[in-house]
Amino acid sequence: MKVPILETERLVLRPHASADFADLAALWADPEVVKYIGGSPCTQEMSWARLLRYIGHWQALGFGYWAICDRSDGRFLGEAGFAIYHREVTPALPVVPEAGWLLSPVAQGRGLAREALACLHQWADENKDWDQAIAIIDPDHKASLRLASGLGYQPTGMARYQGAEMQVLTRPGPTATSV
Repeated sequence: MKVPILETERLVLRPHASADFADLAALWADPEVVKYIGGSPCTQEMSWARLLRYIGHWQALGFGYWAICDRSDGRFLGEAGFAIYHREVTPALPVVPEAGWLLSPVAQGRGLAREALACLHQWADENKDWDQAIAIIDPDHKASLRLASGLGYQPTGMARYQGAEMQVLTRPGPTATSV
């Protein structure tokens, strides 16, 4: 499957490649970046597995994560997209696309996550017939909760994942019908 390359005013959203490994590993090894995502920096082995999972997701499901790059210089800024992880969460999550995002500290606080995610959700709305998408976010991560709310995600409950309480949010897809 060919991963679509998307562009916004300041960003290029492109498929991950093996050449992204060093940037991805550095991002996931940063304690501040992962503070609300499991809390523990990832090893290079874990980051390599993540990179392969991103690449394979597109092949298996026809959607996945994009590398977020600065449009002016091509610098890797983070990643965002949709996945089905089959997480061991209590209570169980529906098997629907889960949105996720992660930006490097140099990209945070500039509206880049909102810009990237608006573009990705528009792509999904135009190209996928999903009834809904979900996100799970640490309830202390106020910036991500605000971002998710601005994208149309609404809190639908709490779940326990890897020993932590997470806010579950749901966003209806464009094909969802209201009752």
